[in-house]
Amino acid sequence: MSVSRRSFLAALTVIAAAPFLAGKARAQTPQVYAEGGVAVDGTDVVAYFTEGRPIAGDPAITHDWRGATWRFASAANRDAFAADPDRYAPQYGGYCAWAVSNGYTASTVPEAWRIVDGKLYLNYSKRVQRRWEKDITGRIAAGDRNWPEVLN
Repeated sequence: MSVSRRSFLAALTVIAAAPFLAGKARAQTPQVYAEGGVAVDGTDVVAYFTEGRPIAGDPAITHDWRGATWRFASAANRDAFAADPDRYAPQYGGYCAWAVSNGYTASTVPEAWRIVDGKLYLNYSKRVQRRWEKDITGRIAAGDRNWPEVLN
């Protein structure tokens, strides 16, 4: 077999396998944004609702849910989360609400947050959050349409 024919067959093999390999890579996007296995950069998500601000969670007060470790500032907050995690967990697994509304995922920072209709939304940065806030209703509708398929 000539070198060019081998190269051609190798290229065909890569092209044929590309959709499978890309799908495998996308399928590995975790359901929850958790850098180092810790959700929301270790921020107590219950505090957004009770204190109206992000508060760092204590590494000794945790709850494991959806493949991530969630930290809390108090045992009471941990217990509230454990009793009803869907009430407190950020939408879109804690990924950036702007990004999800645009069909992809991105990390978030605890300071770029907003509670809308009793649900917590996080964004990549305060600047991105300002863009998201220009059309909250439309962005949430787009994010809801894209979630959770955006993980694939």
